[in-house]
Amino acid sequence: MLVKTKAIVISSVKYQEKSLIVRCYTLSDGLKSYFVQNPFSNRKSNQKIAYFQPLTLLEIEGVHKNKGTLEYFKEIKLSTSFKSINTNIFKSSIALFLAEILQNCIHEQEQDENLFNYVETALIWLDNHDEIANFHIIFLLEITKYLGFYPDISEINLPFFDLSEGIFTAHQGINSLSEKETSVFKKLLLLKFEDNQKNILLIERQLLLKIVLNYYFYHIQGFKMPKSLEILTEIHH
Repeated sequence: MLVKTKAIVISSVKYQEKSLIVRCYTLSDGLKSYFVQNPFSNRKSNQKIAYFQPLTLLEIEGVHKNKGTLEYFKEIKLSTSFKSINTNIFKSSIALFLAEILQNCIHEQEQDENLFNYVETALIWLDNHDEIANFHIIFLLEITKYLGFYPDISEINLPFFDLSEGIFTAHQGINSLSEKETSVFKKLLLLKFEDNQKNILLIERQLLLKIVLNYYFYHIQGFKMPKSLEILTEIHH
C-alpha cells in the first residue's frame, strides 16, 4: 500500500555496512520502521543521510505492507527545513535527547494526530527561538498529556506531589517529592515555551529534569534513562 504522510524521525541505526533502519513516527500510522539502502552514497540519492537525523520533519511516500516487517520509502523530502536545530549544539543536543525519550515512550503502532501535531509544532518553535533553556523540560511534561499521565492538578494547593499516583497530597508518601521539590515542580506546571527562561534557576532546572524523568520512570513500563542525558547536562550547564 502506498501511503503519503508526514513523519518525524525517531532514530536511525546502521544495518550491515551500507544501509539504515529508520524509525519514524508517522502522522498516518504511528510508529513505523523503514529499510533504507545505501543512504551514504555520494550520488544524488533521494534518501540522503541528512534526512535521518533525530527529529527531522519529513514528508514521505512509503510502501507500507503492514505485516510487522520493515517498510520502504518511495519518495522522501523535508517537510520543514530546520534553520538552526542541526547547527546549534544546544538545540541538536536537545533534539537527540528528546528523540531518545520518544523512542522510549512511543511503542504503539496506532496513529495519534494530536501527539504528532504537538511534537511537530514544538520542534518548529525550538528551531525559531533562541531562549530555549527550559524547552526540554516543558516538552517532557506537556507530552504526558498525550501519553496519558499528565499530573492531576485539581489539588495543586496541597504541599506534596506523589510521583507514582500523579496527584498532589496533604501528606508525604513513600513516592512523594519533598515539600521544596513539589514547590519547584509547581513552577514547571505553569511554564510555557514563550515565558522568560530566567524564571527558572539552573539548579531548579536540573532538579526539574530529574523529577520529570523519575515521573516517566513510574509511568512508562521499561523506561530507560536516556544515554544522551549526560551530553545534555554537560552542554546546558
